[in-house]
Amino acid sequence: MTDLRTFIAGLPKVELHVHHVGSASPRIVAELAARHEGRSPVPADPQLLADYFAFRDFAHFIEVYLSVVDLIRDQEDVWILTHEVARELARQQVRYAELTVTPYSHVRRGIPAPAFCEAIEDARKRAAADFGIELRWCFDIPGEAGLPAAEETLRISLDERPDGLVSFGLGGPEIGVPRPQFKPYFDQARAAGLRSVPHAGETTGPQTVWDALRELGAERIGHGISAAEDSQLLAYLAERQIGMEVCPTSNVRTRAVARIEEHPLPRLIEAGLLVTINSDDPPMFGTTLDDEYAVAARLLDAGPAQVADLARNAVTASFLDPAGKQRISAEIDAYLAATRG
Repeated sequence: MTDLRTFIAGLPKVELHVHHVGSASPRIVAELAARHEGRSPVPADPQLLADYFAFRDFAHFIEVYLSVVDLIRDQEDVWILTHEVARELARQQVRYAELTVTPYSHVRRGIPAPAFCEAIEDARKRAAADFGIELRWCFDIPGEAGLPAAEETLRISLDERPDGLVSFGLGGPEIGVPRPQFKPYFDQARAAGLRSVPHAGETTGPQTVWDALRELGAERIGHGISAAEDSQLLAYLAERQIGMEVCPTSNVRTRAVARIEEHPLPRLIEAGLLVTINSDDPPMFGTTLDDEYAVAARLLDAGPAQVADLARNAVTASFLDPAGKQRISAEIDAYLAATRG
């Protein structure tokens, strides 16, 4: 029997909650910081980034995250970042990923929307050829920027409509950013065929998750860990098998959860929810998708079969076409069978 860490490393995976800029490796962040030295607080030395990425709380995380966004200045930066993110995911045996992308943040910093979409699409196609990974996009509203950001994100989504775009999301802080105000934008995005995947219930309580479901028509929930506090909500999510994009290390690093031992992942699993394991902003949180599966296995006292179930959950909750889901699920099954020998 293969040891669990080795098993996880070779396991075919799907990643559903990972941010585009938040996935920039220390090497890429440092290179971008060096290009813009003197105009950014981000260190140009990869060794110093660990301290820079030590977050006091969620508000500080957003502040640091936006300072990295500031380093993405042109179309070439966008292409390099996207291609490098795909390289790192593929190295971890990720076959398919839905990246959360925030076009508003780049457009307001001077990259035209058509150029931005052209860059991510070209990088997506190259990544498929170079690494054998399929990327798709969730264009999300940065909630802290309010309704003007929602309006612009919707406009870019509908006017540009890159081939890889599958969903419409809402990120950023939850405190002071109520979900219902974004209902008109989600209504229009859903009417145009985009799927609804807002963040909710990470740093606020269960009501935010209810709002995402009832007001925004959420088909998956980004984080959603506070659902564990509401038995009625747990039953609702379990009955409808709404995907939960759980990112354990992220929740500890942003202080949404005090200690990893207190993470509600086991309660979500016990309640029968469709839980998926994800990495969120991996280099910023000092983690990888492989690491997150290992953390989940430890919290659940899980062996290879249960870990493979988590990987299958991500396939089920994805917006892949049925043939794509069947292909990756079969690969997971074959891998599990082969490692049991």
